[in-house]
Amino acid sequence: MNERMSSSAEAEAQTRAAQLWLGASRNALNRLVRCLFAERLLEPDALLRARDGNQAWLPLWQSRRVLHFADLRRAPAGTLQNRGSVEVLDETGARRRIDDPSDLIGQVVPALSIKPASDAVQHLIRDVEDSMRNDVLARRHREHWSSELRGKVAEAGAQGFLAYLEKSLPPHLAAMTLDQWGALEGHPFYPTWKAKPDLSPEDVTALSPEFGARVRVRVAALRKEWTYVERMPHVGSYSEWFSQNFPELWRDWTDGLNERGKSPEDWLPLPVHIWHLDNFVRREFAFEIASGVFDPDGPEVVTLPSMSFRTMLPDEQEPRPFIKLPVAIWMTSEQRTLQAKSIHMGPRLSTLISDILSKERELCDGLEIFTEELGAILHHPITGDEHPGRFLSVVYRNSDALVRNDGLPVTVAALLTASPIDGRPLICELIARSGDESEAGVSAFFRAYVVTVLRPTLAMYLLYGIAFEAHQQNSTIVFDETGHPRKLLIRDFGDGRSFAPLFRKRGHDLKPFTRAGILPTTFDDDIGLVRSFVIDACFVCHLHEVALCLREHYALSGAGLWRILREETEAGFDALRPRMLSDAFWLEERKAFLEKPWPSRSVLRMHLGRYRDYRVEHELPNPMAGAE
Repeated sequence: MNERMSSSAEAEAQTRAAQLWLGASRNALNRLVRCLFAERLLEPDALLRARDGNQAWLPLWQSRRVLHFADLRRAPAGTLQNRGSVEVLDETGARRRIDDPSDLIGQVVPALSIKPASDAVQHLIRDVEDSMRNDVLARRHREHWSSELRGKVAEAGAQGFLAYLEKSLPPHLAAMTLDQWGALEGHPFYPTWKAKPDLSPEDVTALSPEFGARVRVRVAALRKEWTYVERMPHVGSYSEWFSQNFPELWRDWTDGLNERGKSPEDWLPLPVHIWHLDNFVRREFAFEIASGVFDPDGPEVVTLPSMSFRTMLPDEQEPRPFIKLPVAIWMTSEQRTLQAKSIHMGPRLSTLISDILSKERELCDGLEIFTEELGAILHHPITGDEHPGRFLSVVYRNSDALVRNDGLPVTVAALLTASPIDGRPLICELIARSGDESEAGVSAFFRAYVVTVLRPTLAMYLLYGIAFEAHQQNSTIVFDETGHPRKLLIRDFGDGRSFAPLFRKRGHDLKPFTRAGILPTTFDDDIGLVRSFVIDACFVCHLHEVALCLREHYALSGAGLWRILREETEAGFDALRPRMLSDAFWLEERKAFLEKPWPSRSVLRMHLGRYRDYRVEHELPNPMAGAE
């Protein structure tokens, strides 16, 4: 009997594993199809479509084959959503189903509009397959996590997952739980969305936010004369700020240095991600350790990794600042260093934006930022070289915006992630609070949501030339108890772009960061690179994705949500027109946002070019242009 039960359980586990793998393969295929056509690596206009239904065929002339899509749906902004099987037909008419993303990549490589770098296809296949393995791990964990949460929500008698978090956790920990929950799906245009090829499955599980991870951070020590520090004006010294914000860690850190015969006055505390310390820093900075520049010992703090993996919030009842760190891990095809640019520009941009908000009452009512108060990086005292410091650096981000009594802050990516209660996107729980999930009710919610996101984003860009990277990971929305969106919270300024002539004409200044080989982020001549930053992050990766989610879940027909997006964008421009520098500038920007194609980062194209150029863009049809 026990043997039969064991055999049955084993068979059930194997079946579930196969289902998870099939789901991961389908997810990867759908992402690849979307990216290939969006970036015009495959020409969408070459698709031959059935007169009725969503079938489509793509001739691959070079290999005398045809791809057949059983259900390929068109959505605004040139979005092609694959919802069915994919087959390849050879010259004899024989059909073969494609279930493996590497198979699809192999089929389309000869037909791509670019010639990939020599080893790029192999790297792409490796990263996609690693993404799939990690996707399976995450979804298996998500099943257990969801079951556990359903039990807790039921026991608490809460009206939904969000209501349970509001009731059971301090605001900052409720917000971080949602941030981790939203880390499941990843960036909508990254075909290698979960790739971490440097990590074992055990490390992926232990370190990644989608597993609800708790990660240790070591507070090491760096010699003061080997450290460059950037801080906001209200911050005194690095040591003073650290001791005030992390008093227990400061005490343990100074006690440890004294016990090791070192004077704390000669050193600065430098947090280091524990994996990074053990697997990279001890090896690559062995000379600095041996020569007394860097001391890897020190106290530790348990943190919650946020959606970005390497921005950590101490797991404490009292809110502490976020700690943003480098990790020498390749994730979604880039190594997550923390360059000097982020150390210098994070506090500088935080200062500029804070100064603007102190003078803009109406803007301040709808916008808050997570200020980056302090940053530090390894800096050679003689040569000034900070390049090695991209692996030994830190930025501290204030978490005050999460500590509130006016509503629940939710990271946008979490809104589009399935609830553990009913499997619907979490945004539906908020809409349901109004009691109206009709098409009119959903449209009214979306309009309020668009206004909440767009008004401050457009104002900062059009009046001051500051571009928020307001995509799903960097944007947090505060919702009141009725589920109504009230405020936009924005984070991550180290890579933020700005157009100097605009903020200078309004009496503000910003010291730019310039280094050979590092792309600038402050521009004097061309506002186009700043504008594309806003459009890609806020419109393409954020508002468009929210509209797609709502349309699909509520089975909304037509372009109604994109009509709302157009109307509110027009209203935003109209409201700002009296304050803009000229009518010519207003007309030019209005046309760029409302009529011209949308610029977007060509992530897959960059991957196939092995990241020789980090500013490759493609254009998407503007869904607002035809939505009048």
